[in-house]
Amino acid sequence: MSGSPEPIPIARPDIGPREEELVLEVLRSGSLSLGPMGPRFERAFADWVGVRHAAAVSSGTAGLHLLAHLAGAGPGGEVITSPFSFVASANCALYTGADVVFADIDRDTFNLDPAAVEAAITPRTKAIVAVHIFGLPCRIEEIRAIADRHGIAVIEDAAEALGARRQRRMVGTTGSPAVFAFYPNKQMTTGEGGIVTTDDDAVYEAILSLRNQGRADSGQWLAHDRLGWNYRMDDLSAAVGLAQVERLDAILASRAAVADRYGALLAGLDGVELPVAVPGDTRSWFVYTVLLDPAVDRDAVIGLLAARGVASKPYLPAIHLQPLYRDRGHRPGELPVCEAVSARCLALPFFGSLTAGQQERVAAELAAILADPPLR
Repeated sequence: MSGSPEPIPIARPDIGPREEELVLEVLRSGSLSLGPMGPRFERAFADWVGVRHAAAVSSGTAGLHLLAHLAGAGPGGEVITSPFSFVASANCALYTGADVVFADIDRDTFNLDPAAVEAAITPRTKAIVAVHIFGLPCRIEEIRAIADRHGIAVIEDAAEALGARRQRRMVGTTGSPAVFAFYPNKQMTTGEGGIVTTDDDAVYEAILSLRNQGRADSGQWLAHDRLGWNYRMDDLSAAVGLAQVERLDAILASRAAVADRYGALLAGLDGVELPVAVPGDTRSWFVYTVLLDPAVDRDAVIGLLAARGVASKPYLPAIHLQPLYRDRGHRPGELPVCEAVSARCLALPFFGSLTAGQQERVAAELAAILADPPLR
């Protein structure tokens, strides 16, 4: 008698023998933090992206906070960002004491609408956190042009976009400092962790100090010349990261293949809108999300998929409607495009080792659920 099919998780990291080898190297070295593995990882990552500098930090959130601080965000200031992102894209401004101003998104790409960004600028605006959501590059050149006209800093939240290209140019190489994140559901992982990339020597040196409690560069032992934070990445995490960078081309290719299979399996499925492709841009596949028809009860679909052993998520909840931001005065109806997209977006199981058979099962279960008239 056969049992139920094995559950299909929403995400799974791609970890292999090379990661184990380098972690063991660190363990045997005795240098678990501030050792040689961190710089090795940073150099490999910077070279892969194509930038001069990369500074590893404890999380993508930490990197965003440090860049918001360097941009001069603070009490009385404002930071503009997208409401359709992980909450850290906005929280990084609150950490500095600044206020968050949300600009609505483009209906097709889910990225910031540059016109909405410009309309949100005030004399208090200090920075724009430009998010490349779901690995699809935003119109960063337009956002940078707006920022330059107003004398405002741009921070690229590339947490979900490692390997993405905007009109053939790698995300993270457009001139603004960028932050990548390495939580286990990302394209590559260090367990927890993130990294700041920049071509600016001054920004790089500042990040090195700020991530390490404001350590001075005088060389004097335990000398601190500014307020900083403990945002370092340990060498065990860096070891995993180095192994991942060495395999990154293959990791990204496997994820793209999974996305292509979903595209073929779900094409033409009634009630499902597939991710958009932008001519000239290359998406780096972080998640695979679809938009369900407005008449479909998205949350009911999630529950029915779970009952059939298929994980899915309402990806993403609108930041401005989170309890924290409602308490700060935000209300439904404020950002209609984001709210409409957020109510319909569904993330399906997605990772590089997802098999064709598992994907066929996901597609079949979703099709069967959507064919049930009570859901509409």
